[in-house]
Amino acid sequence: MALTVIGRPLRPGLRLPLFLSRVAAGFPSPAEDHIEASLSLDELCVVHPAATFFLRVVGDSMTGLGIFDGDILVVDRSITPRAGMVVVAVVNGEFTCKQLAYEHGAPVLRAANKAYPDIRLRDGEDLEVFGVVTRCIHKLPGI
Repeated sequence: MALTVIGRPLRPGLRLPLFLSRVAAGFPSPAEDHIEASLSLDELCVVHPAATFFLRVVGDSMTGLGIFDGDILVVDRSITPRAGMVVVAVVNGEFTCKQLAYEHGAPVLRAANKAYPDIRLRDGEDLEVFGVVTRCIHKLPGI
């Protein structure tokens, strides 16, 4: 899975209406024609702006965790990576998105698609965890 850095968060952005009513499978009731609050996607998705990057996914190695080709990942470099977290790592100079695991104290990068093998470092190979994936943004089918 390849990744492309596409940008950083901007200063506080556009605030959109937030309907406080629950939505089962449609739009809020027409009777609820007033907006109770507003929501900024920056505030929702970006906790640490100075340490956050957006990356676009290329490939299908993480589909088992709902990360698809063309998705945009919100990656926070200020979070300490732990086993089980989805991370963006740099392996031998190339970005990859995988789930972090450890075996015998050594890091292992696991795909969420059985068609792809785990990545285990060999002697001389470099691994840097670039950041932790905190959100995945993708379009729904048919859009």
